[in-house]
Amino acid sequence: MKVSFIPLGCAKNLVNMEQMMALCRDAGMDLQQAQSGADVVVINTCGFIDSAKSEAIDTILQVAELKDAGEVGKILVTGCLSQRYKEEILTELPEVDGILGTGSYSRIVEAVNAVAAGEKPCYFDSIHAPVEELPRVITTPQHYAFLRIAEGCDNHCAYCIIPALRGKYRSRRMEDVLAEAQGLADNGVQEIIVIAQDITRYGIDLYGERKLPALLRELCKMSFHWVRLHYLYPDEFTEELIDTIAEESKIVKYLDIPIQHCNDRVLKAMNRRGDKAELLALFTTLRERIPNLVLRTSLITGLPYEDEAAFDELCEFLAEVGIERAGVFPYSPEEGTAAARMPERVDTPEAERRAELVVDVQSRVMDDFNESRMGELVEVLCEGFDGQSMSYVGRSYAESPDIDGRIYFTSEEDVDPGRFVFVRITGTMDGELTGEKEE
Repeated sequence: MKVSFIPLGCAKNLVNMEQMMALCRDAGMDLQQAQSGADVVVINTCGFIDSAKSEAIDTILQVAELKDAGEVGKILVTGCLSQRYKEEILTELPEVDGILGTGSYSRIVEAVNAVAAGEKPCYFDSIHAPVEELPRVITTPQHYAFLRIAEGCDNHCAYCIIPALRGKYRSRRMEDVLAEAQGLADNGVQEIIVIAQDITRYGIDLYGERKLPALLRELCKMSFHWVRLHYLYPDEFTEELIDTIAEESKIVKYLDIPIQHCNDRVLKAMNRRGDKAELLALFTTLRERIPNLVLRTSLITGLPYEDEAAFDELCEFLAEVGIERAGVFPYSPEEGTAAARMPERVDTPEAERRAELVVDVQSRVMDDFNESRMGELVEVLCEGFDGQSMSYVGRSYAESPDIDGRIYFTSEEDVDPGRFVFVRITGTMDGELTGEKEE
């Protein structure tokens, strides 16, 4: 059986795909990258916002064309789009031969065998069950990997459908997380990226207390060079967590803290805990206690109750705090969410216009940050050679893979991917940094 996997969506979704790949491999199936020639193509979808849904549907239709041409046998759709639109997929996409919800990843072998036999599996187990411990095929470059420490979400932001797709918040047992991490370290992973919908809440459901600081201290005892943290919620920071981040040298001083907005009325309507004053206080504290800190956040424009004054406040906040990295998204009303039923929101074109304006503000912040790094000697993780620019390419602590820029540098000697080198920053190229390796 030849099986091909297509990953869509976030890093958490990627981990689910890696687990399904391992289960298929262990069942004796052949994994192949190309869709053409596969007996079964598994499309692991995202269904979070309109753009993700469109991408998933477009991908399904593209593979369906290969199927019609006889280049692909069967199509199996998994992930968030399946969980959210089960009936629509079954009735409106006859090209799909089977579907799995987000609670049924462990049944992938059963599902692949079923579609290959001409059946139409439709597996939707509980999305609130404890996280299953499954093997993985690591698909990222050898030098970095994601470490998912929890599943689901209990925050219930008014605009977000994720709790309905992924279930309640469930932490993995610390011993299981550490065992997986040790395996990654033993296989030469240099950068471990700790992920969950909300890593700051880790352990509350299992142990009755926040366990992220304790987990991080154990990870820092392993051979990783960098430990990177993604998705820390602003209201969940503790003194212990801040101290741990500041004191552990392996934890990169780059924090991804999604705030979505800063206006008090918008935050309250969106069921976000805390207010603007608390956000300002947190960022001030973090910058004071963690030298050279780089902040990343997510922002949404056009949310319900975002009038012109609230939007101006958001732009001023971003410039004032100097958040170095930001993902900016126009509000997408998602059916089934509380926010979709709220009045007083701008139309989609205006939300998109505002997003472009915020990107302009963010670009100026980023330009200032890049300018401040001129002449700086930074540690860079090499990720390969770029033939177009005829230079090596890599990342410092200030760039997370796939979402931030990269650093292009020259070197008089060969530099293998996964090697750490020191680079003197000398300029910029299309908003990204350039430099020279110190010999």
